[in-house]
Amino acid sequence: MIRSLFTAATGMAAQDLNVSVIANNIANVNTTGFKRSRADFQDLLYQTLRIVGTLSEVGNQVPTGMQLGLGTRPAAIQKIFLQGDFVMTQNELDIAIEGKGFFQITQTDGTIGYTRAGAFKLDNTGRIVTSDGLPMEPTITIPPDALAVSIDSQGGIFYTTVSVPAPTLAGTIQTATFLNPAGLQSIGRNIYLETDASGTPTVGVPGVDDRGTMQQGYLELSNVDIVQELVGLIIAQRAYEMNSKAIQTANEMLQTANNVKR
Repeated sequence: MIRSLFTAATGMAAQDLNVSVIANNIANVNTTGFKRSRADFQDLLYQTLRIVGTLSEVGNQVPTGMQLGLGTRPAAIQKIFLQGDFVMTQNELDIAIEGKGFFQITQTDGTIGYTRAGAFKLDNTGRIVTSDGLPMEPTITIPPDALAVSIDSQGGIFYTTVSVPAPTLAGTIQTATFLNPAGLQSIGRNIYLETDASGTPTVGVPGVDDRGTMQQGYLELSNVDIVQELVGLIIAQRAYEMNSKAIQTANEMLQTANNVKR
């Protein structure tokens, strides 16, 4: 009975973590380019009461053993990099990646971050930057007298001016792909960092070598399915309740045992 208390406690702790992951998904349902997370769990060690295949008292081989599980624990919180839905904004600096790949962002310390959020702006020098003012890598600058900006499917950024009505190339977006995007490290602000688990990025022109194409005037929405998250929330809540009920039951059994009079 003491053992069941600790076993059920691990279940409650696991479901508490599960609810926290679901809550973060729901909180970011309107975050541009957000990728939902999923908590993965694994069972703990087993206490072997009888080894499988041993011989019984009459010499017959026992077909099954006796192993008693000691609960569960978190194994991973994984990012699910499925494509989110697109929303049309008609903003010429809003860009969505259709397919695989990440925009490259130069952070304040000079390192490269990666993002799926394509809500770009212009800073006071004409550079294309994120909402936090971090410039796109490679840096692309639009002149102040530009009348319109157009972006083709392979990341070429063109602009026109009064004096030069023909489209002029300002630069080309380069996107990065990873062998294991789930291994990227999330640091907030829609930015991921490369890790040993993600592998080194393969950088190149969009639309080439399995990299996704650019869609100007669109944003990629969060890939959170609110119905799926609510169902997961209900399941986690019920599992938490059942584990608490197991603790209550074990406690009542201990109380009964303590009240046995000799």
